Amino acid sequence: MYAIVEIAGKQYKVKQNDKIEVDSLKKDTGKITFDKVLLYAKDDKNIDIGHPYIDGARVDAEILQAVQGEKIRVFKMKSKKRYARTKGFKKHLSLIEIKDIVIGGKKKD
Repeated sequence: MYAIVEIAGKQYKVKQNDKIEVDSLKKDTGKITFDKVLLYAKDDKNIDIGHPYIDGARVDAEILQAVQGEKIRVFKMKSKKRYARTKGFKKHLSLIEIKDIVIGGKKKD
Protein backbone atom coordinates (compact mmCIF):
# COMPACT_ATOMS: atom_id res chain seq x y z
CA MET A 1 0.00 0.00 0.00
CA TYR A 2 1.37 3.37 -0.99
CA ALA A 3 0.29 6.86 -2.00
CA ILE A 4 1.74 9.63 -4.10
CA VAL A 5 1.49 12.96 -2.29
CA GLU A 6 2.32 16.52 -3.26
CA ILE A 7 4.43 18.14 -0.54
CA ALA A 8 5.81 21.66 -1.03
CA GLY A 9 5.30 21.48 -4.81
CA LYS A 10 7.06 18.13 -5.27
CA GLN A 11 5.64 14.62 -5.51
CA TYR A 12 6.70 11.82 -3.14
CA LYS A 13 5.81 8.14 -3.03
CA VAL A 14 5.06 7.33 0.62
CA LYS A 15 4.12 4.29 2.68
CA GLN A 16 3.09 4.05 6.30
CA ASN A 17 6.04 4.42 8.73
CA ASP A 18 8.33 5.83 6.00
CA LYS A 19 10.81 8.53 6.98
CA ILE A 20 11.54 10.97 4.18
CA GLU A 21 13.37 14.27 3.77
CA VAL A 22 11.35 17.03 2.10
CA ASP A 23 11.98 20.72 1.43
CA SER A 24 11.87 22.78 4.59
CA LEU A 25 8.33 23.15 6.01
CA LYS A 26 7.11 26.12 8.06
CA LYS A 27 6.84 24.14 11.30
CA ASP A 28 9.92 22.77 13.06
CA THR A 29 8.23 19.81 14.80
CA GLY A 30 4.73 18.47 15.34
CA LYS A 31 1.90 16.81 13.44
CA ILE A 32 0.99 17.84 9.91
CA THR A 33 -1.59 16.70 7.35
CA PHE A 34 -1.15 16.63 3.57
CA ASP A 35 -4.44 16.64 1.65
CA LYS A 36 -3.02 16.71 -1.89
CA VAL A 37 -3.07 12.95 -2.58
CA LEU A 38 -2.59 12.28 -6.28
CA LEU A 39 -2.73 8.47 -6.25
CA TYR A 40 -3.52 5.67 -3.81
CA ALA A 41 -2.64 2.03 -4.50
CA LYS A 42 -3.59 -0.86 -2.25
CA ASP A 43 -1.89 -3.29 -4.64
CA ASP A 44 -1.18 -3.46 -8.38
CA LYS A 45 -4.86 -4.04 -9.26
CA ASN A 46 -6.59 -1.59 -6.85
CA ILE A 47 -5.43 1.90 -7.79
CA ASP A 48 -7.30 5.19 -7.23
CA ILE A 49 -6.14 8.12 -9.36
CA GLY A 50 -7.25 11.66 -8.57
CA HIS A 51 -8.26 14.35 -11.05
CA PRO A 52 -5.99 16.07 -9.96
CA TYR A 53 -6.44 15.03 -6.29
CA ILE A 54 -8.44 12.29 -4.56
CA ASP A 55 -11.41 13.81 -2.68
CA GLY A 56 -11.39 13.18 1.07
CA ALA A 57 -7.91 11.64 1.04
CA ARG A 58 -5.12 12.75 3.32
CA VAL A 59 -1.77 11.64 4.66
CA ASP A 60 -1.04 12.23 8.34
CA ALA A 61 2.61 12.76 9.22
CA GLU A 62 4.83 14.02 11.99
CA ILE A 63 7.75 16.39 11.53
CA LEU A 64 10.65 14.88 13.44
CA GLN A 65 13.31 17.55 12.99
CA ALA A 66 14.78 20.21 10.75
CA VAL A 67 17.97 19.01 9.08
CA GLN A 68 20.45 20.17 6.47
CA GLY A 69 21.32 18.29 3.31
CA GLU A 70 24.77 17.45 2.06
CA LYS A 71 27.12 20.31 1.28
CA ILE A 72 27.26 21.35 -2.34
CA ARG A 73 30.47 23.01 -3.52
CA VAL A 74 30.22 25.80 -6.08
CA PHE A 75 33.44 26.75 -7.88
CA LYS A 76 33.84 29.75 -10.17
CA MET A 77 36.93 30.49 -12.21
CA LYS A 78 38.00 32.85 -14.95
CA SER A 79 41.07 31.65 -16.72
CA LYS A 80 43.99 34.01 -17.25
CA LYS A 81 42.50 36.54 -14.81
CA ARG A 82 43.65 34.95 -11.52
CA TYR A 83 40.05 34.71 -10.32
CA ALA A 84 38.79 31.66 -8.47
CA ARG A 85 36.05 31.39 -5.81
CA THR A 86 34.72 28.41 -3.90
CA LYS A 87 31.43 28.58 -2.03
CA GLY A 88 29.42 25.98 -0.17
CA PHE A 89 25.70 25.50 0.25
CA LYS A 90 23.56 23.23 2.45
CA LYS A 91 19.86 22.90 1.66
CA HIS A 92 17.38 23.17 4.57
CA LEU A 93 15.18 20.07 4.84
CA SER A 94 12.53 18.63 7.15
CA LEU A 95 12.61 14.98 8.23
CA ILE A 96 9.05 13.62 8.39
CA GLU A 97 7.56 10.25 9.31
CA ILE A 98 4.35 9.10 7.62
CA LYS A 99 1.84 7.93 10.26
CA ASP A 100 -1.40 7.14 8.37
CA ILE A 101 -2.89 7.17 4.89
CA VAL A 102 -6.60 8.03 5.09
CA ILE A 103 -8.94 7.65 2.09
CA GLY A 104 -12.52 8.93 2.31
CA GLY A 105 -12.38 9.40 6.08
CA LYS A 106 -11.37 5.78 6.71
CA LYS A 107 -7.90 4.58 7.64
CA LYS A 108 -6.54 2.16 5.03
CA ASP A 109 -4.46 -0.88 5.91
